[in-house]
Amino acid sequence: MTARSTRRTTAARTRLAAVGSLAVAGALLLTACGDQTDSGSGSSETTGKASTAPLFSKLPKEIRDKGVIQVGTNAEYAPMESVENGKIVGVDPDIAAELGKKLGVEFKFTSGSFDGLITAVNTGRYDIAMSSITDNKQRQEGLDDSGKKLGEGVDFVDYFTAGTAVYVKKGNPKGVKSIEDLCGQTAAVQRGTTYEKALQDQSKKCTDAGKKAVKIESFENDTEAQTRVKSGGAVAGVNDYPVAVDLARKADGGNAFEVVGEQIDAGPFGIAVDKKNTQLRDALKEAVDAIIKDGSYQKVLEKWGAQSGAIEAAQINGGK
Repeated sequence: MTARSTRRTTAARTRLAAVGSLAVAGALLLTACGDQTDSGSGSSETTGKASTAPLFSKLPKEIRDKGVIQVGTNAEYAPMESVENGKIVGVDPDIAAELGKKLGVEFKFTSGSFDGLITAVNTGRYDIAMSSITDNKQRQEGLDDSGKKLGEGVDFVDYFTAGTAVYVKKGNPKGVKSIEDLCGQTAAVQRGTTYEKALQDQSKKCTDAGKKAVKIESFENDTEAQTRVKSGGAVAGVNDYPVAVDLARKADGGNAFEVVGEQIDAGPFGIAVDKKNTQLRDALKEAVDAIIKDGSYQKVLEKWGAQSGAIEAAQINGGK
């Protein structure tokens, strides 16, 4: 959720889950996403008419023949992706549906563990991963935090931008103003995200300055991290900016959380594609540029209140 990894001036970038480091190490060591759940798709509404779509011929033959792009996600990051009434909805599924209209295929989303998404792309379980994943060099090159090579890495087609935000219990009982205020405090975060790395980086800054380390509590999913903050067990949570804003606006009717400070360390979210599948990668880039040009991209962002993340053109591996 980063992705998911951005969710993370200090913070590394999202999830987004920012998947995506996504602690890259975790993402690349896992061989599959456990307990996968199929929950609908971003439908292109062109199934059966695929050959008439403007970019259909750009796709690899295997995908043209199937008429489907299998998408791995971690549907716990409203408004980017979440489950409502058994269906995965949000910014990413709606953008995928618009891409499907240009490409003439259906994007079928399956939700699983965020820190296994990149590995699942590399092993062929999914064609792509789209889950508020922060595009960064670690994920591109398949490196862990120390720079050790763990896997093949992935290419990214960047389609959105977001930074890290700190959220606290409504009323901000501990007076937290920014991530720098978390020295010696307990903070909750989803495991395997770039904002977990952001907290680790901030903790080191704390100790280097002679202060107490951040007490980082990492959870399997973001819902657990939110619960920890809500209960008062953690003074703050760290997440992608659009996710944190949506959480503050909607949780308990807006009475559970609030965002503190400014968005920090903004960076690109990317669609993760296996490095060997350059044809699919390039087709996706053309499709993202096409929906930006025709205005459908902006309409999706406006629908979900995510206009702050709009980009002007797609980029391949634009993360640093």
